[in-house]
Amino acid sequence: MNAAQNAGRHNADLAASTSRIKRGGTYKRQRVIMIVPAIAPIPPRVYLSHVSLIFPPNQAAHRHLAYGDEVGVAYSESIEAILAHPDLSTWEYILTVETDNAPPSDGLIKLIAQMEAHPELACIGGCYWTKGENGVCQIWGDPRDPVLNFRPQLPDPNGGLVECVGTGMGFNLWRLSMFKDNRLRKPWFKTMASREGVGTQDLYAWADFRKHGYRCAIDCSVLVGHYDAVSDVMW
Repeated sequence: MNAAQNAGRHNADLAASTSRIKRGGTYKRQRVIMIVPAIAPIPPRVYLSHVSLIFPPNQAAHRHLAYGDEVGVAYSESIEAILAHPDLSTWEYILTVETDNAPPSDGLIKLIAQMEAHPELACIGGCYWTKGENGVCQIWGDPRDPVLNFRPQLPDPNGGLVECVGTGMGFNLWRLSMFKDNRLRKPWFKTMASREGVGTQDLYAWADFRKHGYRCAIDCSVLVGHYDAVSDVMW
C-alpha cells in the first residue's frame, strides 16, 4: 500500500473536500439557540428526535425550554430574553422546535448549509404537514402573487428549496439578527382569537416580517414528522 492510499479519502481530493466544508460554512461561527415551547410533557418519540439532533462541530449550542406559556407568548418572551443577554444576543441562529415535531438528526446541519447558500433568506424551515388525513404541507403563501396570501404551496418532490410567504414553527432556523430590527411589530408572535381576528402566531408574525422585506423558505430535503399523541400517528 502506497502513501497516497494511506492519505485517506478526504485527502484524496482535497479541493472537493474543502469545497464541501466551505458550502456548509462550519469554519465560521454557527452558534445556535434552540427554543422549545412546552405546556405538556414531550412525547418520548419526539424527545428522542430532539436529542438526536446533530449540531455543528465544536460550536456553541444552547437549549432553551419555554415551559408553561402559550406558544406565541413563549416565543416572543424567549427571544426578548435572548436579546437582553450579553452573550446569547451575539449568536447567529435561533432554532424553533415544537413538542410534536420530530426532525431528522441531520436536519439542523442541512438548514445551516441552506442559510449559508441563501443569505437573502431570514428563515428556512423543514418540510412538515398539518395533522390528519388530507393534510397540507406547511409552505404558506405564493410570493409570486402580488396579493398577500397564505395558501398552502406544493412541496418539491426532488427535495429542493421552496420560497414562501410564511412558515410553520415546528422546525425553523432563523437569523437572530432579524429580531434586532426595531421596525418589526411586537410581540413578534401572537395567537389571534379576538375581535382583531383569528390566526396562528406563526402567520401573524410573517404578515409583518414580509412587510419589512424578510423572506423565508422550506427545505424539502428536511423531512419533519408531526406527531399526534392521541392517535399515535406521525403525520
